[in-house]
Amino acid sequence: MPSALWAAADPSAPEQGNATLEEAAQQAENAAGWVEQNWSTWLNTSLRIALIIVIALVLRFLVRRALTKLIDRMNRSAQAMEGSALGGLLVNAERRRQRSEAIGSVLRSVASFLILGTAFLMILGAFKIDLAPLLASAGVAGVAIGFGARNLVTDFLSGVFMIMEDQYGVGDTVDAGVASGEVIEVGLRVTKLRGDDGEIWYVRNGEIKRIGNLSQGWATAAVDVTVRPSEDLDHVSSVLDRVGTELSKAEPWNERLWGPVEVLGLTEVLLESMTIRVAVKTMPGKGLGVERELRWRVKRAFDAEGIRIVGGLPLAEDTPTADPSAGMAAPSALASPTSPQSLATAPIPPGPSLTK
Repeated sequence: MPSALWAAADPSAPEQGNATLEEAAQQAENAAGWVEQNWSTWLNTSLRIALIIVIALVLRFLVRRALTKLIDRMNRSAQAMEGSALGGLLVNAERRRQRSEAIGSVLRSVASFLILGTAFLMILGAFKIDLAPLLASAGVAGVAIGFGARNLVTDFLSGVFMIMEDQYGVGDTVDAGVASGEVIEVGLRVTKLRGDDGEIWYVRNGEIKRIGNLSQGWATAAVDVTVRPSEDLDHVSSVLDRVGTELSKAEPWNERLWGPVEVLGLTEVLLESMTIRVAVKTMPGKGLGVERELRWRVKRAFDAEGIRIVGGLPLAEDTPTADPSAGMAAPSALASPTSPQSLATAPIPPGPSLTK
């Protein structure tokens, strides 16, 4: 048989087969021993990684839940204050809600980044990985990204501080330097403003160098009234006081005025006019409306009292009337054929003929 012939030709073949089986058994025994020797290390590492992940997820959930409850409590307190008479003037629910939501979003993101980042580093440490080169590389990469995205970082940090310091909010009228208008949305990177003509301005928070908030505290409505210098100042002042008193008692202006209408006095005295200033403190954002109403009432009161408001173009009666014939040439005496000048210049008629 071929197997018998092969065995007869190579008598060492059985010994090689036995050696191969013995080597395989030895390798299996070594592998089993290596697994038995290291399984405890693997089990400990796996349990440690699982414990790190579980603790990180539970801690992240608890922190985010606590922050969410804190933000909800802030919103409820703002809504409760808004229900009162004074709170309706001082608290803007939408502004407070957006501000609290933005702060809560930032805090939740920071908390998640710190907890999960720390858990990731602890997992790498459990695998016996040297973290020093990794941290050094991350530091260099962070510096490079910071230089490349410095505008984005500047916008983000500026937005965070603007929201935390409550510099402005939704519904406020602000002057941001690059644009002005009513704030319709406050973000961590961009602030949206609606201008006076209805346009929407997208202003990056990093570009805002100054903010003029016209909706905080109180506003001032000031009106300059210009009259003739011959008017009686006491009479004019009494009329203005009466107009201010009537305005402070009328609806809805009595709620928009936060003080009495004051006649501050003369601000300018010229040969042809004098200017008297009237001012009053108003609710934030209501100054322009009060100024318009005050001008309307002052004009009607002055018309009733015969007080003339001057300014702008000169009055028609004060301007001397021009002679309509001043631009015409003087009539010529030669235009009339019967005038002495025309007769003197007429040609001499020929005399009678002397020849017969």
